[in-house]
Parts: sequence; C-alpha cells; structure tokens
Amino acid sequence: MDFKELPMRFRWFHTWTALFLTCCMLAACASGGGSPGTTVSGKQGVPLPAPDTTSASGSYQGASDYRIGAQDLLAISVFGVQELNKEVRVNSNGQISLPLIGGVMAGGRTIPELEADLARKYADGYLQKPQVSVFVKEFTSQRITLEGAVAKPGIYPITGKTSLLQAIALAGGIDDKTADLAGVVLMRQINGKRMAAAYDLRQVRKGIADDPQIYGDDIIVVEQSASKTAFRRFIESVPALGIFTLL
Repeated sequence: MDFKELPMRFRWFHTWTALFLTCCMLAACASGGGSPGTTVSGKQGVPLPAPDTTSASGSYQGASDYRIGAQDLLAISVFGVQELNKEVRVNSNGQISLPLIGGVMAGGRTIPELEADLARKYADGYLQKPQVSVFVKEFTSQRITLEGAVAKPGIYPITGKTSLLQAIALAGGIDDKTADLAGVVLMRQINGKRMAAAYDLRQVRKGIADDPQIYGDDIIVVEQSASKTAFRRFIESVPALGIFTLL
C-alpha cells in the first residue's frame, strides 16, 4: 500500500515515529559529553576515595565551614590537661557543658570558632595559653545533594553511616519513567579536585556491586535515559492521536 493511501491517523503516526527516532539519536549524541572540570574514575563502580574532610583514621571531619548542630557529639581535648578531655553532645539549644567553664554555646559555630572560644574561656583564670582541639565524632547535620531522575531532587540531611541506596531513598527513590539505572554518578571533593564515579544501580541492588558509603557534601546525580526522556516527550506531544498512553 502506498503511503498516501494510508488513513490520516496512521500517516501521522509514521511521521511522528520518524521524528521520535530522530530525537532519540540526537539525545544519545548529546549525552556523550562529559562535565567540564570533573575527573571521572576509570571504571564503573570503582569506589571514590574518602573526601578531603576525612582524617587519616577514616573518620569524617566535616568541611572547614561546617557549623555544629544540635545532637552532634564533640570530642574536646586540652593539650597537656587530661582531666579536661571530654566527649559532650550538643543539646537541643546548641549548648555544651564543660569542666571549669560550664555552659558554652556550640551550635551554629564552626570548629575553629569553637576552639578559639574555649581557649579564651580556659585562659580566663584557669590555664596559660591553652591549646584546645574540637573533633566532631558524630554528625547530625551533614548535607548531601540529590539531582536528576529522582522523585524529589534537593538537599537532604544524613545522620550516621549512609549508603548510596539509602541516600536515594531519602529523595523518594528513582523516577522509573526517566531514570538511567546504569548512569548514577557520585561526585566528591578529593585532594582539592572534584571527582566522580559512575554506578549501575541494578548491580548495586543485586549485590553484585558494592553499595558505596556517602559522605556529607557529596552530590548524587541520577542520569536521565535519553531514549526514555525523548519517548516521554514524544508521547506528550501527540496526545490527540490516542495511540500511546503514559504509564
């Protein structure tokens, strides 16, 4: 049968299908580019090293501008004065209580700010030139960013040890209509450079690949499938045909 002899409904179908396939090819070409300024690990699933904000022992220390929050657990030490070394949890009002100096406001301050304030207080009638160190042992105010094909993109707090799957669950999970499960990218600051690694979520879910640990300030991007996105846009552009139905 000649194309001109086809009913108008199916002639439109052929035309729109051709346009859709063209969109898919263009989308696939466009998705091949990398993000400038980001170094990507060589193999998919290769874990990223811990971020710059991690100590030699592997404990997360938080960014230099991290501000202490309620329920954070602080380890405070005064050099040469063992009796003043103490672990304290920040209360709901942002305060901690320490020997000799009593209540101190810790909430909302950076670690250097709190160290300087404690040194001043201990120097006021108690110690000569005290050297105070503050280490955050447990964070309750870490933040991570989730972008792309997730149900609710945004910035989310994490507490304690968190994996990639757990982090994605915070954003309501994957958007199955547009997500590329083989294209989950984790970005992190390492040695002063922004680095990234790609993960196949299907392999992580099956236990074939490790479920990597997520740290504060990490960025997780769930890539969109070029073909899924193009197909969905194609369907939305021809609702009058009644040929396809959005699932």
